[in-house]
Amino acid sequence: MERFRRTVEHSAFGVCAWLGDKMGIPRARVRTYFIYLSCLSLGSSLLFYFFAAFWLNVRNYMREGRRQMGW
Repeated sequence: MERFRRTVEHSAFGVCAWLGDKMGIPRARVRTYFIYLSCLSLGSSLLFYFFAAFWLNVRNYMREGRRQMGW
């Protein structure tokens, strides 16, 4: 079950997990708040989620590029 949860979190870009880790809040609570916020704001928080997912992926690609170049 734990492996399945990690796979789902990773495939969902890990934005809620990243926010929870940075803010010191449990990941489940961040997800719950995100769901409530999405319902209340009629889905406009999805724009933030997609932007954050894009930014996290770009940052990871940049780090991988630096490692391969030896920086």
